[in-house]
Amino acid sequence: MKKTLVILAAGIGSRYGGGVKQLEPVGPNGELIIDYSIHDAIQAGFNKIIFIIRHDIEADFREVIGNRIESVCKNLNIEVAYAFQELQSVPIPVPEGRVKPWGTGHALLACGNLVHEPFAVINSDDYYGKSGFHSASAFLETGQYGLIGYPLRNTLSDNGGVTRGICIIKGGKLVGIKETRNIQKQNDTAVAEGQVLHADASVSMNFWCFPESFMDVLAVGFPQFLSALSNPQKDEYLLPIIIDGLLQGGTEVSVLPTEERWFGVTYKEDKASVVESFSGLYQDGIYNSDNLYADLYPESTLTIH
Repeated sequence: MKKTLVILAAGIGSRYGGGVKQLEPVGPNGELIIDYSIHDAIQAGFNKIIFIIRHDIEADFREVIGNRIESVCKNLNIEVAYAFQELQSVPIPVPEGRVKPWGTGHALLACGNLVHEPFAVINSDDYYGKSGFHSASAFLETGQYGLIGYPLRNTLSDNGGVTRGICIIKGGKLVGIKETRNIQKQNDTAVAEGQVLHADASVSMNFWCFPESFMDVLAVGFPQFLSALSNPQKDEYLLPIIIDGLLQGGTEVSVLPTEERWFGVTYKEDKASVVESFSGLYQDGIYNSDNLYADLYPESTLTIH
């Protein structure tokens, strides 16, 4: 069965005013966070990778990431494709002054002609952990909607507040997502606006499983979104909002829990702890310190450049 992983990478390297070439390695051989997602996805049974990027970063993306991943995937008979999210790719004139991208739903529309099977979606700059990919790979075989849910306590930063989508769940099904801003880590608890949150609450880190038919949902909904813009410069066509609309219409979305710890660089100060966390994974034997991809293709002589 074809299982596709779509990686939202149009904004990769944009934090702190940097670019793709300013991405800092987190692994012992120059690995980026995206390397671990691709490794774990392939290990879990994904056999097609789609990068959603922008034309203006294509050359740098291929140099820093794409060419290396294509070499790995070629030896594993895994398809790699690119789609491009552009501000101008809308059926209306771009509103004057608009510079903000149209959102994650619009990004997925960019790869509509490449997706012909159930697929999962992740961010390019988040570490999700192996078990999440194994759960997603197995769940794609159902052809249903799903979300990998992470414990809130495993997604916090030691260096400042974060925004998280806290899942409302009933009987293993998603009822809604409550976006909660400025969640601060306080010892073993989490606090937002003076309210103590349940540290074991399941949160969305934008790791979704979709049937192929979701592309039709996006295609129908995007013109409706454009026709109802309240803020033409800033409104976005976002996956959580789109999913909420489906929930209201009776679509079931399963929440697939994982105890994995999420890593990401929300603040510059997070970099050191992320590197330390990956070092711990190598010490625990989770990854091969000589060549990340060696356990996927043992006879390969590929190296990370």
